[in-house]
Amino acid sequence: MTIGNFMIDKNSPVFIIAELSANHNGNIETALKTVKAAKRAGANCIKLQTFTADTITLDSKKDDFKINQGTLWDGQYLHDLYKTTHLPWEWHYDIMQAAKEEGLICFSSPFDPTSVEFLETLNVPAYKIASFEITDIPLIELIASKGKPVIISTGIAGQEDIELALDACKRMGNTNIALLKCTSSYPAPIEEANMCMVKDLAERYDVISGLSDHTMGSTVPVVATALGAKIIEKHFILDRSIGGADASFSMNEAEFTDMVRAIREAESAIGIVSYELTEKQRKGRDFCRSLYVAEDIKAGELLTENNIRSIRPGFGMHPKFYKDILGEKAAKDIEKGDPLHSAAIEGHGKS
Repeated sequence: MTIGNFMIDKNSPVFIIAELSANHNGNIETALKTVKAAKRAGANCIKLQTFTADTITLDSKKDDFKINQGTLWDGQYLHDLYKTTHLPWEWHYDIMQAAKEEGLICFSSPFDPTSVEFLETLNVPAYKIASFEITDIPLIELIASKGKPVIISTGIAGQEDIELALDACKRMGNTNIALLKCTSSYPAPIEEANMCMVKDLAERYDVISGLSDHTMGSTVPVVATALGAKIIEKHFILDRSIGGADASFSMNEAEFTDMVRAIREAESAIGIVSYELTEKQRKGRDFCRSLYVAEDIKAGELLTENNIRSIRPGFGMHPKFYKDILGEKAAKDIEKGDPLHSAAIEGHGKS
């Protein structure tokens, strides 16, 4: 999978997304400053959300449309919430240009067919399907038909939902798919992160897997990295004090910077499967065990448990020869503290 100039595969660095979401707070200057801050914090990408209140829901005061599930937004009607949090479409171009100038990739989550067609006019390099849209198969088919990478969050998805979404993409001839483990709570309890799913999603569905994270802190992204996540998305805000619908579970610049550093360190720590020793490891072998002379030995004397020992450092014979050389005769005088080598043993060719 390639998004913009970033190749994402099993051996690539983690692709780190700063999610703008509602953290523009209705101010384009805030949005543009957030782009610059995301770059400073080490993000590879800044992601938008493209909808209007009328394209994502209905302006209705019926009970179905009132939020009442123990969330940050309880008591609000969906239309009212989305009216205050949507990113004006006329801002998209300026934000994407600002991202380009900063060297950041920028794409968006569309929430209906009109937003997909609008984003196509901006030539976005990829699409993100939000957790709650994973059941909208016609929307997924339309997005997949554009032939661009599709990243799907699985926050409210059961196995059937995931498979239906994947099948929808494949029907459109699009296999360029990533699945993100997500817990759709805001903020999400860390004990519900279930990061073992990152590995399972990749193996079960043969896709790039990753994390869309709503927990507090960097622990879950680092664990996800260790388990093979290649995409990590986190809500990003200039300063939580500016408030807004997503402020309480978004990372500020300092926190995001620390998260990026921790992810990159985790990547370095994971390394690659190799039994070849590094230069430092080879030097470290100087301090491993080997066979040494523990008492002065005269030529012709027997090598015994008393005068030969397996000790540090590692300049003598390998300890695997210890039992073989006991009872052999010294070929020459050997002093206490000398490393034992085969040349010092009568008729012994091992080393």
